[in-house]
Amino acid sequence: MDTSVLDYELPPELIAQRPLPARDASRLLVYRRAEREIEHRRVVDLPELLSGELVVVNDTRVVPARLALRRSSGGSVEVLLLEHLDGNGKWEALARPSRRLRPGEELGSVRLVENLGGGRWVVSVEGAPDGAMPLPPYIHEPLRDPERYQTVYGSVEGSAAAPTAGLHLTPSLVAALRPVSVTLHVGLDTFRPIIGSRLEEHPIHGEQYLVTEPAWRRIAEADRVLAVGTTVVRVLETIAATGALSGRTSLYITPGHAFRRIDALMTNFHLPRSTLLALVMAFAGVEAVREVYRVAVAERYRFYSFGDAMLVL
Repeated sequence: MDTSVLDYELPPELIAQRPLPARDASRLLVYRRAEREIEHRRVVDLPELLSGELVVVNDTRVVPARLALRRSSGGSVEVLLLEHLDGNGKWEALARPSRRLRPGEELGSVRLVENLGGGRWVVSVEGAPDGAMPLPPYIHEPLRDPERYQTVYGSVEGSAAAPTAGLHLTPSLVAALRPVSVTLHVGLDTFRPIIGSRLEEHPIHGEQYLVTEPAWRRIAEADRVLAVGTTVVRVLETIAATGALSGRTSLYITPGHAFRRIDALMTNFHLPRSTLLALVMAFAGVEAVREVYRVAVAERYRFYSFGDAMLVL
């Protein structure tokens, strides 16, 4: 499929630069697939919009992984931790500028271990990471409260980016929805733009996931499942296809995918030419999603990580 189907026009002012004061005050565009109808609601309305779906969330927490460091020569280096590789402080990371860095070099609490190429390194970190939140590059305002880039139910630290659909849920919504939790640690390659001309040619980086047996049993036995976020979709579709409750998933969901365990989806509005938008199109239909995005732009919805959400039923 040509990647141009993932293009759309977005006025820059619709890119949300900060979260709303109340998480559940975000707008919610509801798209009903069977009727091909669009409805405009708020996230706070979510419980009354559902019809018995089992809600599944991703309980990962974002690591304060953007580290501002200095070389012994005095030069500044930014290290962004991407994935915890073991229990002894080893991480895969991005370092920049990377060209002059050498294995064995000490950057404060970080030691460079192995150059993986393309700015990627294996590094060893002393103690728990204590940097800034790794906000996406399209957010230009500083984040006053780091907890607003975490879900209220996140408990398993390990992500390089937030599962943003879950940022809308409040403790009261969680109590009403009674979700089941799965874990997928989000890597930056999930958000890497598709740069080729063909959707199928884009490589996707693997990410670590874990689902407990009791959680999967409830999910497998549910009549209908609502995935809160594309990361949940990838976990559940991976397990439905492989039966493995833990490991790494490189599942790349594009239009034509036969969904096995997802019946409804809540997700934010995604960047053009992203694997996330391709997944949403696979679930709701290419032309349907293109129309939904046209409506969202016309209705001045807020886009991306701190923006509004859509619910596909």
